[in-house]
Amino acid sequence: MPGRLDMAPTETAATAPPAAPPPLVSVVVPVRNEAANIAPLVSEIGAALAALPHEIVYVDDGSTDETPAALRRAEGLLPEGAPLLRLRHRSGCGQSAAIATGVRAARGEWIATLDGDGQNDPADIPRLLRRAQAEGGAVLVAGHRVARRDTRVKRWTSRVANAVRARLLGDSTPDSGCGLKVFPRALFLDLPRFDHMHRYLPALVLRAGGRVVSEPVNHRPRLRGRSNYGTLDRLAVSLLDMVGVAWLQRRGSRPVVEQAAAAEPEV
Repeated sequence: MPGRLDMAPTETAATAPPAAPPPLVSVVVPVRNEAANIAPLVSEIGAALAALPHEIVYVDDGSTDETPAALRRAEGLLPEGAPLLRLRHRSGCGQSAAIATGVRAARGEWIATLDGDGQNDPADIPRLLRRAQAEGGAVLVAGHRVARRDTRVKRWTSRVANAVRARLLGDSTPDSGCGLKVFPRALFLDLPRFDHMHRYLPALVLRAGGRVVSEPVNHRPRLRGRSNYGTLDRLAVSLLDMVGVAWLQRRGSRPVVEQAAAAEPEV
């Protein structure tokens, strides 16, 4: 069964003025040891969302390389007044914990999540956001990497995990593992949180009574740095997590709340 998520203390730095109005969308990017990818991705996000009120929220999950320094330098890559919020876990807690930290700190009505390795394309965010706004309500728009730019082993393990997950959880998405997703902040805050939960957001949203739709997105090869995950280890953990999420689904119930009828006057 998925366990409770224990968060490490965080360190925070922000360039956004305290009285700034809330943005439309907050881009939450979890990273660990991705120093070489910080500057290129921050620049791409800023360019992709230049026409939209937005903020960028980076959560450094206990990096041991130059990621903190790279994030400080990245502030200079954005136009003056463009908000870049920097959060840091003092020790590594995992990607799900980093996403949860970022969403809690975000101020936007909508959240866009993005992997920090540069393989997701920020240029897809406006289109996914438009789809989410058109759908409205408690909706998750999940990216679907139609043309994966990964190793053959990683593509094979992903296909296996997706097939088993779809069979066991019925989560209505062909690519649950894609890091590029858009959803309302309020929807995420109502979901149960546990380690690796980010891989099961579609199933958790459906369990909460929401809807899931998929949009094809660009996928790019990793050009800098090294993956923080072992492919076969991740597959084994994912299979165990699926059992826990299935347990949550079977024990979840959504009450239908109706307003009580007014008492009839006495005769």
